[in-house]
Amino acid sequence: MKMRGMPVGRRAWIAVAVASSMAFAACGGDDGGGASDAPAETEAPSATEAPSDSSSDDTEAPAETSAPSDEPGPPTGPEMVVGMVNTEGGAGLDFPDIRRFLSAAVDYTNEHGGLGNRPVKLETCVANGSPETSQACAQELVGKNVELILLGLDLFPDYKVYEAAGIPVIGVLPILPIDYTANALFLTGGNATSQAAIAAVAKDYYDAKNVSVIHADNAGANSTAASLTAALDKAGIAWEAVKGGDNETDAGYQGLVREAASSNPDVIVSLYADAGCIGTMRGRASLGITIPVITTNICADKDVIDVVGDEAEGWMFAGLAEEKDTPERALLKKLLAPVMGISEDEVTAAGLGLGGLGYSLYMSLIDYGNLMVERGIELTGESLYDFLKNGDGLYFFGGVTPIKCGASAAYPAVCSFVFPFAEYKGDGVVGPVEGLELVDSLPYLP
Repeated sequence: MKMRGMPVGRRAWIAVAVASSMAFAACGGDDGGGASDAPAETEAPSATEAPSDSSSDDTEAPAETSAPSDEPGPPTGPEMVVGMVNTEGGAGLDFPDIRRFLSAAVDYTNEHGGLGNRPVKLETCVANGSPETSQACAQELVGKNVELILLGLDLFPDYKVYEAAGIPVIGVLPILPIDYTANALFLTGGNATSQAAIAAVAKDYYDAKNVSVIHADNAGANSTAASLTAALDKAGIAWEAVKGGDNETDAGYQGLVREAASSNPDVIVSLYADAGCIGTMRGRASLGITIPVITTNICADKDVIDVVGDEAEGWMFAGLAEEKDTPERALLKKLLAPVMGISEDEVTAAGLGLGGLGYSLYMSLIDYGNLMVERGIELTGESLYDFLKNGDGLYFFGGVTPIKCGASAAYPAVCSFVFPFAEYKGDGVVGPVEGLELVDSLPYLP
């Protein structure tokens, strides 16, 4: 069913809303367009028995690399207790790799320099996607006298508990609207910023006057589409939305693409994921439609590209950076290959999924801690938070994506506003788009 003027404001869910928010600068994207299949996840710890895992357009020069050839020795400062909340074990809400990959970074850095020369004891607590378990985790971790709270994916963080205890909060990714204005900092931009970046590409790269949006009729896709259409409104681009089912037949996806193309838009945006990527790509190709399509980085997965091949011609992928041989990428492969149960050569940023955000969050904090030590600033949870919030010239792990916390008054908790874009190049290859290496979402944030 085609809907004009779809209302904004449906509560965010996870799937597509999160997918388009991921960007792994310097470590991320896959020149070959693909990801490797990871083995089954480890069993999630319970909320009450969580393990302690101590075992924008910017042309400034990137920060120094995070993986120097001469690795520092073990940290010599006092132990720092850091709490982490992550969502695991729920139906459709199971993200253990965020915890597992971040824990691997903690283990490594505890042998090599620590966090600002302090070894970290990581106290983790698992929520299941309910407010009650998030609140229980907040109370549990505050009771363990943590200096800092790290949020993996937590749908209902109990900010009031953390604030009352005077414990700063740094998160991987804002999910619900409250996260954007919370007394917290998120190193990645989230759904609103990623969709504003798509609107920026439609406006400034394609000079689009009208856009058709294809998406499933569920809470997550509706929320993502609402963010996108609000950004399109801000950009002055007319839009129409075509809604389908969560799982369509090949004929169903073809019908959605046909309907989206019927108004002859300048650009189509597809918010489908997984099988929907294949279905919409094949549907567009079979119909001979040449209108360019923007979608999320999920559709650049190797499992998708291997199936559709050149049927992906004309598709662009938001939040997918070029994968380069850097010291950061080499270290990532070295640390995460054993966790994933694969060889280092098989590790790709796309294959890391959301777990890569947890790893990159912690390694970014390591960068900031090192800078603090160099500048003679004593590292505590509070001083690290203040350094990130007020720092200038900081970058997300990898030294490419600039960090500018509070750059948008409407989204004060957000620290990153730029996204890379890739496109299908032919012969099964997905690669960067010249001029779209860092697309600034700020101009089109609603």
